[in-house]
Amino acid sequence: MPNPVVRWQIVSRNPEQVASFYSSVFGWQVDTANAFGYRELRSGDPGGIDGGVWPRGEEGHDLLQLFIQVDDIDARITAAVERGATVIVPSSTLPDGDQMAILADPTGMTFGLVRSAG
Repeated sequence: MPNPVVRWQIVSRNPEQVASFYSSVFGWQVDTANAFGYRELRSGDPGGIDGGVWPRGEEGHDLLQLFIQVDDIDARITAAVERGATVIVPSSTLPDGDQMAILADPTGMTFGLVRSAG
C-alpha cells in the first residue's frame, strides 16, 4: 500500500506522565536518547507501529497524530492544501535526516507527513 501510516505521536501537556503510563500498562520501552529528548515508545514487536510522546504548550489540547510515509513531502503538502488542509509545521529536516511536516485536514484533525532519509 502506498503512503502507509508508519508512526504515531501523542502530544500532551504531561509527556512524562503519558509515557510512563503507557510503558507501565503495556510494557513498552521509553527511549529519550535522541536530539530532542523525544519520548519514543517501542513495543518490541516487529508487527507493530512504534510512536512517541511530544510536549505541547499551554495552548491547545492533548491529541494523537498519525504520521504517513510519503516520497515527496512538498508535493503532498501542495495536494493537501489544495483540498483544504492547513500547514501547522512546514516541511523541515530533523537531526537524523528525516523530513517531516504537520498539517490539519479540513476538519481540524492534525496529521504528520514523513520522508525517511534512509
